[in-house]
Amino acid sequence: MTSEFQQSNTVNGVNAVNDLPLLSFFKRVLDPVVTLGTLCLLMLTLGAPFSGNYLVLAIIAFFISSYVHDQIDSYRNWRRGRLLAFAGDIFFGWAIFVAILIFIGYATGFSYKYSDSVILSWFVITPFALLAGHLALRKVAFSLRRGAQMRSVVIVGANEVGLKLAARIADYPHMLMDMRGFFDDRDETRLPANLDTPLLGNMADIADHVREHGVNMIFISQPMSAQPRIRQLLDELKDTTASIYFLPDIYIFDLMQARFDQIGGVPVVAICETPFTGVNSLIKRVSDIVIATLIQILLAPVMLVIALAVKLTSPGPVIFKQRRYGLNGDEIIVYKFRSMTVAEDGAKVTQAKKNDQRVTRLGAFLRRSSLDELPQFINVLQGRMSIVGPRPHAVAHNEQYRGLIKGYMLRHKVKPGITGWAQVNGLRGETDTLDKMAARIDFDLDYLRNWSLSLDLWIILRTVKVVLKRNNAY
Repeated sequence: MTSEFQQSNTVNGVNAVNDLPLLSFFKRVLDPVVTLGTLCLLMLTLGAPFSGNYLVLAIIAFFISSYVHDQIDSYRNWRRGRLLAFAGDIFFGWAIFVAILIFIGYATGFSYKYSDSVILSWFVITPFALLAGHLALRKVAFSLRRGAQMRSVVIVGANEVGLKLAARIADYPHMLMDMRGFFDDRDETRLPANLDTPLLGNMADIADHVREHGVNMIFISQPMSAQPRIRQLLDELKDTTASIYFLPDIYIFDLMQARFDQIGGVPVVAICETPFTGVNSLIKRVSDIVIATLIQILLAPVMLVIALAVKLTSPGPVIFKQRRYGLNGDEIIVYKFRSMTVAEDGAKVTQAKKNDQRVTRLGAFLRRSSLDELPQFINVLQGRMSIVGPRPHAVAHNEQYRGLIKGYMLRHKVKPGITGWAQVNGLRGETDTLDKMAARIDFDLDYLRNWSLSLDLWIILRTVKVVLKRNNAY
């Protein structure tokens, strides 16, 4: 996953710099404009009166469609000429949009304030309108680029990052960039074996080559330790008109939600950050509240029956409370229906095993069916947990594994979840070996690197399948 993440950031960085500005603007606003435009036209056609309720719907739809468009990135298939997959992405994105809107509508009661004919027609017609709009924009883009000028490119540094950029330039001809070659001071025997682009010389030759051949763009891919040489190169290039870009070697780190940002106007690079900042934080929290509220309402009778059964079948409290690490490693109290005869929460906590004598007969059923986890939806509404995220471990287990597994505590950069990426990939239940726990952590960190609302929805759907199979729950 890391390599895919690195490539994606490289491509997006180039597009942000070199795409046609007007076209980039229309790409970003097309989905919201078509979505709201279709809604307004259907209201006029079907005679639905415009009211404050429709204004609220329009505002919500604008933000959701903008977010879904950014997450789906249907233009990756556009750029590769895969029109069928491109259309599939649009319809998939619209399905996610509709699902989110239905959740919000039923949770708030707003769904009953709109015309059924308008809403149903909107749900059916809009994806086709979106596809037509994108195809029209594609045609405009090709006509604009047909008359645009190809830009010559050289890369300083035939290293991993430089090679990735060269590969992306070759994969995305729509950027109108002509890769001329590399400059590198190393001997040819030390250069990558897969270097299929010409080596034009060493760094001392760059300025003369740029002036002689009129190179338009220079990408400097050098390590941070080469700062003095980079400064000298920039001085030598001041009498040219070439655009110069720096490719920092931040990819030597294990990146997590890496991005460029500013603090008081000072540019900084985030190497390791939570995915839930800004709008993402709001979307995550709203989706948690909506889903948790619906589940609590639907399953309230089931929870009441389970509570009575736990109380009547074995001595002890109905709810088992245990200290876990939450967001940023702060301790939280997590709720579960008691499924064992003990309630361990000390310096040593023994994981439940197959045929564990501490598990009650009712508790064995609750654990296999994951019904013992239902009280954790209260934790979600309290803001201590999320629907999807790394599963919380007992404090004793955290202290045990944080020194054994590299990056273990990074999983606490987000709220723990009732279900997670590791659990739907076969790592549910007991982790009786260090390798199993390390594999779980790998999935948890992979989730943090690649989070999206669509990934959360996919994990929720797969959780239902995993629970029905009842694998690995003791």
